[in-house]
Amino acid sequence: MVRIAIVEDEEEQAALLHSYLEKYAAENGERLTVSHYREAESFLAAAEGHAFDVVFMDIELPDENGMDAVRRLREKDRRTLVIFVTNLAQYAVKGYEVRAFDFIVKPVSYYNFVLKFSAAIDNLELNKDTEIWIKTKEGRMRLYASRIVYIEVLKHYLTFHTQDGNYTALGSIGSAAEQLKDSTFAFCNRCYLVNLKYVSRVTQTAAMVGGEWLTVSRHKRTDFLKALNDFLAGGN
Repeated sequence: MVRIAIVEDEEEQAALLHSYLEKYAAENGERLTVSHYREAESFLAAAEGHAFDVVFMDIELPDENGMDAVRRLREKDRRTLVIFVTNLAQYAVKGYEVRAFDFIVKPVSYYNFVLKFSAAIDNLELNKDTEIWIKTKEGRMRLYASRIVYIEVLKHYLTFHTQDGNYTALGSIGSAAEQLKDSTFAFCNRCYLVNLKYVSRVTQTAAMVGGEWLTVSRHKRTDFLKALNDFLAGGN
Protein backbone atom coordinates (compact mmCIF):
# COMPACT_ATOMS: atom_id res chain seq x y z
CA MET A 1 0.00 0.00 0.00
CA VAL A 2 1.45 3.35 -1.10
CA ARG A 3 0.32 6.33 0.97
CA ILE A 4 -0.19 9.50 -1.06
CA ALA A 5 -0.86 13.10 0.02
CA ILE A 6 -2.03 15.82 -2.36
CA VAL A 7 -1.39 19.30 -0.92
CA GLU A 8 -3.29 21.62 -3.25
CA ASP A 9 -5.78 24.41 -2.56
CA GLU A 10 -7.28 24.41 -6.08
CA GLU A 11 -10.05 21.81 -6.13
CA GLU A 12 -9.81 21.27 -9.87
CA GLN A 13 -6.07 20.54 -9.75
CA ALA A 14 -6.46 18.24 -6.75
CA ALA A 15 -9.26 16.34 -8.49
CA LEU A 16 -7.12 15.99 -11.62
CA LEU A 17 -4.21 14.47 -9.67
CA HIS A 18 -6.60 12.19 -7.81
CA SER A 19 -8.05 10.93 -11.11
CA TYR A 20 -4.55 10.32 -12.47
CA LEU A 21 -3.68 8.29 -9.37
CA GLU A 22 -6.83 6.18 -9.74
CA LYS A 23 -6.08 5.58 -13.41
CA TYR A 24 -2.46 4.66 -12.67
CA ALA A 25 -3.52 2.25 -9.90
CA ALA A 26 -6.01 0.52 -12.21
CA GLU A 27 -3.50 0.20 -15.04
CA ASN A 28 -0.62 -1.04 -12.88
CA GLY A 29 -2.32 -2.98 -10.09
CA GLU A 30 -1.03 -0.62 -7.39
CA ARG A 31 -2.80 -0.21 -4.06
CA LEU A 32 -2.93 3.45 -3.10
CA THR A 33 -4.47 5.51 -0.32
CA VAL A 34 -4.89 9.19 -1.16
CA SER A 35 -5.42 12.10 1.25
CA HIS A 36 -6.06 15.70 0.19
CA TYR A 37 -5.01 18.81 2.13
CA ARG A 38 -5.78 22.40 1.11
CA GLU A 39 -3.29 24.00 3.50
CA ALA A 40 0.28 23.31 4.57
CA GLU A 41 -0.53 23.34 8.29
CA SER A 42 -3.16 20.60 8.12
CA PHE A 43 -0.83 18.49 5.99
CA LEU A 44 2.10 18.88 8.39
CA ALA A 45 -0.09 17.89 11.33
CA ALA A 46 -1.14 14.72 9.48
CA ALA A 47 2.39 13.94 8.28
CA GLU A 48 3.85 13.26 11.74
CA GLY A 49 5.83 10.01 11.91
CA HIS A 50 6.33 9.51 8.15
CA ALA A 51 2.61 9.09 7.45
CA PHE A 52 3.02 9.36 3.65
CA ASP A 53 5.24 7.76 1.04
CA VAL A 54 4.71 10.32 -1.76
CA VAL A 55 3.52 13.93 -1.52
CA PHE A 56 2.34 16.06 -4.44
CA MET A 57 3.01 19.56 -3.10
CA ASP A 58 1.74 22.80 -4.64
CA ILE A 59 4.20 25.64 -4.05
CA GLU A 60 1.60 28.40 -3.83
CA LEU A 61 -0.63 27.62 -0.84
CA PRO A 62 -2.95 29.99 1.06
CA ASP A 63 -1.22 29.71 4.44
CA GLU A 64 2.41 28.96 3.60
CA ASN A 65 4.81 28.56 0.72
CA GLY A 66 5.03 24.87 -0.21
CA MET A 67 8.82 25.05 -0.22
CA ASP A 68 8.82 26.24 3.38
CA ALA A 69 6.31 23.54 4.31
CA VAL A 70 8.61 20.83 2.97
CA ARG A 71 11.54 22.42 4.77
CA ARG A 72 9.56 21.97 8.00
CA LEU A 73 8.67 18.41 7.00
CA ARG A 74 12.35 17.60 6.53
CA GLU A 75 13.10 18.52 10.14
CA LYS A 76 11.43 15.26 11.18
CA ASP A 77 11.06 13.23 8.01
CA ARG A 78 13.78 12.81 5.40
CA ARG A 79 12.26 9.78 3.70
CA THR A 80 8.97 10.95 2.19
CA LEU A 81 9.25 11.56 -1.54
CA VAL A 82 8.07 15.04 -2.51
CA ILE A 83 7.01 15.98 -6.03
CA PHE A 84 6.35 19.69 -6.42
CA VAL A 85 3.45 20.68 -8.67
CA THR A 86 3.64 24.33 -9.75
CA ASN A 87 3.04 26.93 -12.44
CA LEU A 88 6.58 28.24 -12.03
CA ALA A 89 9.39 25.91 -13.10
CA GLN A 90 12.12 28.20 -11.77
CA TYR A 91 10.75 27.84 -8.23
CA ALA A 92 10.37 24.08 -8.56
CA VAL A 93 14.05 23.66 -9.35
CA LYS A 94 14.81 25.14 -5.93
CA GLY A 95 12.97 22.16 -4.49
CA TYR A 96 16.16 20.16 -4.60
CA GLU A 97 17.37 22.30 -1.69
CA VAL A 98 14.79 20.47 0.43
CA ARG A 99 15.53 17.08 -1.13
CA ALA A 100 12.51 17.08 -3.44
CA PHE A 101 12.27 13.95 -5.57
CA ASP A 102 11.02 15.77 -8.69
CA PHE A 103 8.64 18.44 -9.95
CA ILE A 104 5.79 18.75 -12.46
CA VAL A 105 4.83 21.98 -14.18
CA LYS A 106 1.11 22.76 -14.55
CA PRO A 107 -0.96 22.01 -16.53
CA VAL A 108 -0.17 18.39 -15.64
CA SER A 109 -0.56 15.87 -18.45
CA TYR A 110 -1.17 12.22 -17.68
CA TYR A 111 1.94 11.24 -19.65
CA ASN A 112 4.18 13.52 -17.58
CA PHE A 113 2.47 12.42 -14.37
CA VAL A 114 3.15 8.75 -15.14
CA LEU A 115 6.84 9.45 -15.82
CA LYS A 116 7.29 11.12 -12.45
CA PHE A 117 5.06 8.90 -10.35
CA SER A 118 6.36 5.59 -11.74
CA ALA A 119 9.91 6.74 -10.94
CA ALA A 120 8.78 7.47 -7.37
CA ILE A 121 7.20 4.01 -7.09
CA ASP A 122 10.44 2.41 -8.33
CA ASN A 123 12.38 4.41 -5.73
CA LEU A 124 10.05 3.22 -2.96
CA GLU A 125 10.48 -0.40 -4.02
CA LEU A 126 14.25 -0.03 -4.14
CA ASN A 127 14.35 1.44 -0.63
CA LYS A 128 11.54 -0.59 0.89
CA ASP A 129 11.80 -0.81 4.64
CA THR A 130 10.14 -3.30 6.97
CA GLU A 131 7.74 -1.69 9.43
CA ILE A 132 6.81 -3.08 12.83
CA TRP A 133 4.33 -1.78 15.40
CA ILE A 134 5.05 -1.81 19.13
CA LYS A 135 2.84 -0.96 22.09
CA THR A 136 4.47 1.43 24.56
CA LYS A 137 2.97 3.09 27.64
CA GLU A 138 2.18 6.11 25.47
CA GLY A 139 0.37 4.04 22.82
CA ARG A 140 1.08 2.20 19.58
CA MET A 141 4.16 3.24 17.65
CA ARG A 142 5.60 2.35 14.25
CA LEU A 143 9.31 1.57 13.89
CA TYR A 144 11.33 1.04 10.74
CA ALA A 145 13.72 -1.91 10.69
CA SER A 146 16.52 0.14 9.17
CA ARG A 147 16.43 2.50 12.18
CA ILE A 148 16.60 -0.29 14.81
CA VAL A 149 20.16 -0.91 16.03
CA TYR A 150 19.34 -3.83 18.30
CA ILE A 151 16.55 -5.21 20.46
CA GLU A 152 17.10 -6.20 24.08
CA VAL A 153 14.82 -8.44 26.14
CA LEU A 154 14.44 -8.31 29.92
CA LYS A 155 11.76 -10.57 31.38
CA HIS A 156 8.60 -9.74 29.42
CA TYR A 157 9.77 -6.39 28.08
CA LEU A 158 11.65 -5.44 24.94
CA THR A 159 13.80 -2.35 24.57
CA PHE A 160 14.20 -1.21 20.97
CA HIS A 161 17.48 0.68 20.68
CA THR A 162 17.04 2.86 17.58
CA GLN A 163 18.74 5.77 15.88
CA ASP A 164 15.90 7.92 17.15
CA GLY A 165 15.95 6.83 20.80
CA ASN A 166 15.08 3.85 22.99
CA TYR A 167 11.54 2.51 23.29
CA THR A 168 10.25 -0.13 25.73
CA ALA A 169 7.29 -2.35 24.95
CA LEU A 170 5.68 -5.52 26.24
CA GLY A 171 6.51 -8.50 24.01
CA SER A 172 8.71 -11.47 23.25
CA ILE A 173 12.03 -11.49 21.44
CA GLY A 174 10.81 -14.44 19.37
CA SER A 175 7.86 -12.43 18.08
CA ALA A 176 10.14 -9.51 17.21
CA ALA A 177 12.49 -11.87 15.34
CA GLU A 178 9.56 -13.25 13.36
CA GLN A 179 8.46 -9.77 12.32
CA LEU A 180 12.00 -8.95 11.22
CA LYS A 181 12.83 -12.28 9.58
CA ASP A 182 13.13 -10.69 6.13
CA SER A 183 15.48 -7.97 7.40
CA THR A 184 19.14 -7.95 8.42
CA PHE A 185 18.83 -9.20 12.01
CA ALA A 186 20.51 -12.04 13.94
CA PHE A 187 20.86 -13.13 17.57
CA CYS A 188 24.27 -12.61 19.15
CA ASN A 189 22.91 -14.16 22.37
CA ARG A 190 19.45 -15.00 23.64
CA CYS A 191 18.96 -11.45 25.00
CA TYR A 192 20.02 -9.40 21.96
CA LEU A 193 18.63 -9.35 18.41
CA VAL A 194 21.11 -7.31 16.38
CA ASN A 195 20.77 -5.36 13.14
CA LEU A 196 23.83 -6.52 11.21
CA LYS A 197 24.05 -3.15 9.43
CA TYR A 198 25.31 -1.64 12.69
CA VAL A 199 27.99 -4.24 13.50
CA SER A 200 31.41 -2.63 13.17
CA ARG A 201 33.71 -5.07 15.08
CA VAL A 202 33.62 -8.66 16.30
CA THR A 203 35.85 -10.45 18.80
CA GLN A 204 35.72 -13.96 20.19
CA THR A 205 33.16 -12.97 22.81
CA ALA A 206 31.58 -9.65 21.77
CA ALA A 207 30.34 -7.49 18.90
CA MET A 208 30.43 -3.72 18.55
CA VAL A 209 26.88 -2.73 17.58
CA GLY A 210 26.08 0.94 17.06
CA GLY A 211 28.99 1.91 19.30
CA GLU A 212 28.12 -0.54 22.10
CA TRP A 213 29.76 -3.85 22.96
CA LEU A 214 27.27 -6.72 23.19
CA THR A 215 28.15 -10.23 24.35
CA VAL A 216 28.26 -12.95 21.71
CA SER A 217 27.41 -16.21 23.45
CA ARG A 218 29.17 -19.46 22.65
CA HIS A 219 25.82 -21.02 21.77
CA LYS A 220 24.94 -18.29 19.23
CA ARG A 221 28.42 -17.51 17.92
CA THR A 222 28.46 -19.82 14.88
CA ASP A 223 25.03 -18.78 13.61
CA PHE A 224 25.75 -15.11 14.30
CA LEU A 225 29.04 -15.12 12.39
CA LYS A 226 27.47 -16.99 9.49
CA ALA A 227 24.63 -14.44 9.30
CA LEU A 228 27.16 -11.60 9.43
CA ASN A 229 29.33 -13.17 6.72
CA ASP A 230 26.27 -13.73 4.50
CA PHE A 231 25.23 -10.13 5.04
CA LEU A 232 28.68 -8.80 4.13
CA ALA A 233 28.93 -11.09 1.12
CA GLY A 234 25.60 -9.78 -0.11
CA GLY A 235 26.99 -6.27 -0.23
CA ASN A 236 24.22 -4.79 1.93
